[in-house]
Amino acid sequence: MAQPIAATQTCDTKDDIALAQRIAAGDLAAFELLMRRHNRRLYRLARAILRNDEEAEEALQDTYLGAYRSIGGFRADASLFTWLSRMLLNDCFARLRKSERRSRLFPLADNIENEANAMMITDTNPPYHAATRKEMRALLEARLDQLPDTFRTVFVLRSVEEMSVEETALCLAIPQATVRSRHHRANAMLRKLLARDLDLSARDVFEFEGDHCDRIVANVLRRLQ
Repeated sequence: MAQPIAATQTCDTKDDIALAQRIAAGDLAAFELLMRRHNRRLYRLARAILRNDEEAEEALQDTYLGAYRSIGGFRADASLFTWLSRMLLNDCFARLRKSERRSRLFPLADNIENEANAMMITDTNPPYHAATRKEMRALLEARLDQLPDTFRTVFVLRSVEEMSVEETALCLAIPQATVRSRHHRANAMLRKLLARDLDLSARDVFEFEGDHCDRIVANVLRRLQ
């Protein structure tokens, strides 16, 4: 089994190098291909770290611009996705540091902004009759947002993007043992949060809503008559 895997990895590396060379030569079609190939995975990574849709999009756009300017330096010591992930993570962490400094300088403004964002989130919640899968995804995203940054980042890279321990360690510049321990801890915290949600939901199972009550009362009264 080792031979096909090695062959696939070699093929992927050659494809990355060829694509990078085309972009470095000014091939915008190749650059568009790179963006479309990695957009979804990179956006999810940025969104997990920044916990804000608009910020994640801006970070991803800035990363792509930086990648286009520096693609000539790509040496294929890692995959293009890993190379882009490093750049994106650096941008996201820089944004977080900037946000923290801003919070210390303007705490009142941030409180007002956070309250406004909370109101917007409430207004855009999916309706009661939304598909269960969509609701569960929203719940999972909300609970992921509650994890500490270091654990959330490792969880997304390992469980969502399915990156290897080695790739994750390379992206975050941390030991592989740290990746494993953080991933294990993130799973435990997430399970605990979701278990609490399930416990609360169980209390509302077979909910008896107002229209059910009205219908039963009306039916009984009609039969009595």
